[in-house]
Amino acid sequence: MTAAHDLLEIPEGLTLDSPRPGDGAAIWRIARDSRVLDLNSSYSYLLWCRDYAHTSLVARDADGVPVGFITGYTRPRVPRTLLIWQVAVDHGRRGHGLAAAMLDALTRRATGELGVRAVETTVTPDNAASDRLFASFAERHRAPLTREVLFEAAAFPERGHQPEVLYRIGPLAPAPASAP
Repeated sequence: MTAAHDLLEIPEGLTLDSPRPGDGAAIWRIARDSRVLDLNSSYSYLLWCRDYAHTSLVARDADGVPVGFITGYTRPRVPRTLLIWQVAVDHGRRGHGLAAAMLDALTRRATGELGVRAVETTVTPDNAASDRLFASFAERHRAPLTREVLFEAAAFPERGHQPEVLYRIGPLAPAPASAP
């Protein structure tokens, strides 16, 4: 069980919000500039900000400009599971705990509003930063973490794609009644 005071604070000067379609271009640029994420079409980020805003999150600077984001959705046949699709933070904002604070905030909202009890994501074996992010999330929330290969490298049409390892974290404790 995670108490509200155990959640990470967002870095000073930033706010967390649901994305809006107008954020799609900025989110696409952050994903592109990460040089780690698979870049989806710019159109897909616009749709994501419209259709999955309630299961996604954007971090904004003092001017309201997106500087980080998480895209996610609840699995259609397993609606109490939040699948985290992508997490990215602008280069200049990295190293200050923003990704972890965003993940805490989004899962707190999803457990409170949607009854989510587990988080899933996929991570390639060479992505040490994502491995640390999700392992520390599981530890912070005192939730079990399991890993198994979801898609072997051979499943991808392009050469050189690494396998995608499924991380499953849960069960998660329900959010306190006052969760935003």
